[in-house]
Amino acid sequence: MKVGLVGYQGSGKSALFEWLTGCKPDVSGSRSAHGATTAIPEPRLEQLRQLYQPKKVTPASLEIVDTQGLARTHQGNAARLATIREAGCLVLVIGAFEVENPADDWQSFEEDLLLADMEVVSGRIERIQASLKKPIPHQEREQLVRELKVLEELLEAMDQGRPIRESGMSEEQLKFTRAFRLLTEKPRMIVFNTRESSEVPPEWVAGLPPGIPAVAIPVALELELEGMKPEERAEFEGLLSENRVTRDQLLRLIMDAAGQMLFFTVNAREVRSWLLRKGGTALEAAGLIHSDMARGFIRAEVMRVQDLVRLGGEREVRAQHLVRQESKDYVIHDDDVLLIRFSS
Repeated sequence: MKVGLVGYQGSGKSALFEWLTGCKPDVSGSRSAHGATTAIPEPRLEQLRQLYQPKKVTPASLEIVDTQGLARTHQGNAARLATIREAGCLVLVIGAFEVENPADDWQSFEEDLLLADMEVVSGRIERIQASLKKPIPHQEREQLVRELKVLEELLEAMDQGRPIRESGMSEEQLKFTRAFRLLTEKPRMIVFNTRESSEVPPEWVAGLPPGIPAVAIPVALELELEGMKPEERAEFEGLLSENRVTRDQLLRLIMDAAGQMLFFTVNAREVRSWLLRKGGTALEAAGLIHSDMARGFIRAEVMRVQDLVRLGGEREVRAQHLVRQESKDYVIHDDDVLLIRFSS
């Protein structure tokens, strides 16, 4: 899954990219966005490795995408944001050391998202209107007329400052907008980039919408610590705040903000964690592992990592009758270990 890092110029966004991925950001300006993959830390993988002693351990990963810094004038930001329309989650980096009230950057960012989405919707409306002036089959015309009505209502709501999540559109109406990958639909979180503090003052988050997670991280300091020798790093880490958010913790927070969770597959060859949306089904999980498993799905055999670790292995779990047989509609839980039975 792609995670888009966004922020205004000078926010420290590219430093966060380097801290999360271990890759140097592209400072040449020759590319509008660039990405790197980083594994999602998961202690349960080590527990499963010890049990199965596989040849390979494969953690689930996030693709972190660093974008061009946004302009505070909003000029050109729609084009810059277009590079992350495929992202599943947006992380807004706010340079808390740069602005008097860091929460103001959130409001400005929301405007940028809205303006970028309005540009996309307006463009589609213009194309539909041009198509309706031409001779086209009746069924296609009816479909375009329905889509035009929905998009015009959406554009009016956006023009009044209401993003798509506040437009009151039905699920049927939203089908017309899915292909646009509208930015205002995406889950997001905030990283306040501070000089030293790991505290988030209440006034910084007072105006945020409910459910938007926010953390404070001294990104430059954390990046500097990464470059130290282990003994030096341990000494400095002891001086940091108790509320410090580590790199591993932030990656897990991003995963959670994106509405994702982990499930596991195990055998003697490979122990692996997989990303799946919260509420995802066994059939969806099978499709992630291999498309053939989804097409020929018969059932899922489900265990829990907790039971495997507690009892010491798969044979013991089966002996305790703790392996469940589940259908394709079974909703996956975070601690699930899956074995998909399918016909080829």
